[in-house]
Amino acid sequence: MPFVPPLLPPSSEEELMQRVQSLWGCTLGEVARALGRDVPTSLARDKGFVGILLEAALVATATSKPEPDFPRLGVEMKSVPIDPDGRPRETTFVCTAELDELMSRTWPTSRVKKKLSRVLFMPIEAHPGIDVKDRRIGAGFLWTPSPEEEAALQADWEMHADLIRQGFVDALTAEHGEVLQMRPKAANNKARRRLSDDEGEGYETLPRGFYLRRGFTEYLLSQQLHLP
Repeated sequence: MPFVPPLLPPSSEEELMQRVQSLWGCTLGEVARALGRDVPTSLARDKGFVGILLEAALVATATSKPEPDFPRLGVEMKSVPIDPDGRPRETTFVCTAELDELMSRTWPTSRVKKKLSRVLFMPIEAHPGIDVKDRRIGAGFLWTPSPEEEAALQADWEMHADLIRQGFVDALTAEHGEVLQMRPKAANNKARRRLSDDEGEGYETLPRGFYLRRGFTEYLLSQQLHLP
């Protein structure tokens, strides 16, 4: 049955998941045609295409605002490109790391916690041998961190925040963090931001973003999709 785009945002999680189920097995090309959009031949320069397409298909309204994609439901959506065996091909972007915010906020009020409190994961075929338009949408699922999962996320967030407060932001690498990492997120090295450490010393650094490690996302997918 062809995908028919809804007109209004979902009013409940049940309605959202009904829409998610209607996308299961559809190709990106089929969804794009239903929405009157073109599909790029490559995602190399259109990395945000899949997420934007799914947001339009499900009528997410937050776009780039610092709140969940479905504000009324408190649900954030994350597309996950997967291999034929169902495993993620890359890390999952969470949100921009507002470095000034990290200097003063705590985990309960952090942007990362707000984004990850309730997440709709949408697996997408991403094998390079499949044309973008022919890549199929998998079985999306809702996830809320267990107490153990949230404790791991909190520990990594607090570790990053502590090092930034001490002025060691440039010492942070993608190797830091068990489940949550921070990486530079800028078009080039000229995109610098000025910060002050907890002793008032000023310095400049690159903008950064928080990402879920691929191994952590793979673990979540394995729990839901029963991967070996």
